[in-house]
Amino acid sequence: MEPSVAHKIKHILEQVAVQVGARGSILDLLQRVETAIGYVPLESLPRLAQSLGVSEAQVSGVLSYYPDLHMRPTGCHVVRVCLGEACLANHGNRVLQAMCAHLQAVAGETTSDGRYTVETVYCVGNCGISPSVVIDGRLYGHVTPDQVPVLLERYK
Repeated sequence: MEPSVAHKIKHILEQVAVQVGARGSILDLLQRVETAIGYVPLESLPRLAQSLGVSEAQVSGVLSYYPDLHMRPTGCHVVRVCLGEACLANHGNRVLQAMCAHLQAVAGETTSDGRYTVETVYCVGNCGISPSVVIDGRLYGHVTPDQVPVLLERYK
């Protein structure tokens, strides 16, 4: 782990030391690390687990459950394409294909220039206007493959 990352994690652990054993403290700690570093380094899990008095498996379980938490660095912009039932029924898979083609990316990966990370999610709670895309937390509905270039233009 890089020294600057280790230092940030140490500082966060000092801030949350009083929360040991508190319900929800795993998620809170992981969110703090994500905010400070941009992701949760896997090599930090043993130290995080020990600081909370929980198992590494518990920390890993929370980390892998929440799509807003990342195990590796993300691009400057995080693009999430919904593939839940309603979005899939309305051709969300085509939106994903168009997104990946336009960005020259693979779902689940970051573009080679580090600008975009393309992720799939399985419901953003926007079924009424599916298919949906979330870019940097901003929700877009009724997205078509043809709209992808225009949509991404806002995030250059």
